[in-house]
Amino acid sequence: MHSPSQAGTVVVIGGALRTDSDAVWQRIVDEAGGAGAPIAVFPTAAHEPVRIAAQIVAALNRCGACAEAVPLAPHLEGVDLAATLNDAALIARVAACRAVFFSGGAQEYLVDTLQPGGQPTAMLDAIRAVFAAGGVIAGTSAGAAVMSRLMFRDAMDNLAVLRGQWRAGLEYDRGFGFVLPELLVDQHFLKRGRIGRMLPALQALGCRFGLGVDENAAVVIKGTRLEVIGGSGAVLVDLGEATRDVELPAFNLRGARLAYLDQGDRHDLASGETLPAAHKLREPRIEPAAPGFLPRQRPERYFLDILGDGCIRQALAQLLDGPAAEVRGLAYRANPGPCDPLPDIGFEFRLRRGPGTVGWCSALLGSEDYTVLGARLDVVPVRVAHPLFTPLAAESPRVVESKPRLQGERR
Repeated sequence: MHSPSQAGTVVVIGGALRTDSDAVWQRIVDEAGGAGAPIAVFPTAAHEPVRIAAQIVAALNRCGACAEAVPLAPHLEGVDLAATLNDAALIARVAACRAVFFSGGAQEYLVDTLQPGGQPTAMLDAIRAVFAAGGVIAGTSAGAAVMSRLMFRDAMDNLAVLRGQWRAGLEYDRGFGFVLPELLVDQHFLKRGRIGRMLPALQALGCRFGLGVDENAAVVIKGTRLEVIGGSGAVLVDLGEATRDVELPAFNLRGARLAYLDQGDRHDLASGETLPAAHKLREPRIEPAAPGFLPRQRPERYFLDILGDGCIRQALAQLLDGPAAEVRGLAYRANPGPCDPLPDIGFEFRLRRGPGTVGWCSALLGSEDYTVLGARLDVVPVRVAHPLFTPLAAESPRVVESKPRLQGERR
C-alpha cells in the first residue's frame, strides 16, 4: 500500500457539522497544536462565503484556535479573485498556518479555483506546505470531497451512476490528493444513500478503498490509520477481493467487504485491523457464527429503498444482529421520467455474512451504536416492472342486499 508523501493529518467531515460538535472542532485545534494555533479557513466552495466563514472561524476560535478567513471564493462580492489567489503576502500567511479548513458548498469551486485544469496554484502549494510540515487539512462536505486523488464533482443521482451514466470532468474529477491514492472519500454518505455512487466509482477508477462519512461525523486520517469521531459514523468499503461478471451488460459486483465504524472506532487500512471504541469493548462481542448465537434484531426486513436515509447502516446492523445470514434491498426508480434511458434497470443489494463477520453494540451513549466488521456485499442488476404494482379489482360484481325497512323507520 502506498503512503501519502506528506506527513500531516486529514480530518474528513461528512457535512452538516453542528457548531456545538466539540469532539470534532476541538480535535482539529488540538491536532494543529492546541491553544493559539493559526488556522486558515477557506470558504471557497460556499455560496454565502462571508456567513459560512464567520461560523467556522467562531467555532474554531471557541476551541482556542486563532482562525482567520481567507477571502477567496467565486461568490465573494467586491473581491478580485485572481488578485487574491496570487497575493504573495496572503500566500505566505497561509503557508505559516498550522491548519487549513475547507468549507462546504460545491467542490467544483474549490478545484476550479485552486487547481484549474488540474494544475496547482501557488496558493494550493502553500496549503500543501502546511500538510508537509505536519499540519492539519480539514474539510466538511465539499471540503471533504476534495481530499481524494479523484473525487465526485457533481454526481447527485446515485442510481444514474449505478447505471454507468457519469463522465470525467462532470460527475467526477481530480481532487487534491491529501489521502492515500487508493482511497476515495465521500460525504453525506448515510443520509443520502451514496453507497449507490461509491461502488461503481471504486470499480471504474481503480480505487480499492471507499470511505463514506456520515453527517455530523468525521474521520481523522493519519497515513493508513483512521479514527471516527463526532455524532455518527462511516462506512468503509474494500474491493480488494471483489469480482464482477464482464458478460453482464450493467454494473455488478460480488464479494465487496463492508464495515460500519462508529464514533471512537479505529481502523488501519494497511493491517486491516479494527479497534472498537473502549465503551463497546465492555460489551460482549457479537458473533453470528458462534454456537448459541441469539439475534436481538427482529423481524427480518427487506429494504425496498436500500439507498434511502440510513438504510445501509440499518441493513448492516440487521445482518450482524438479526436472524438471517443474508439481508437484501433494492435500488430502483419507481417513477422513471420520459427521458430516462434505462427505466427498467435496478439493482439488488445482497449483504451476507462471511468468515469474520463480527461486531459490537453499546447503548452507553444514548442509542444503539453498532460496529460491524467483515460483511460481504453483492450487487446484482435486475429488471424492474413498470408499473411496479396495480390496484386489485373485484373478482365478480358485488351484490348489495337490501335490508327490509321496519315500520316507522325513516328513509
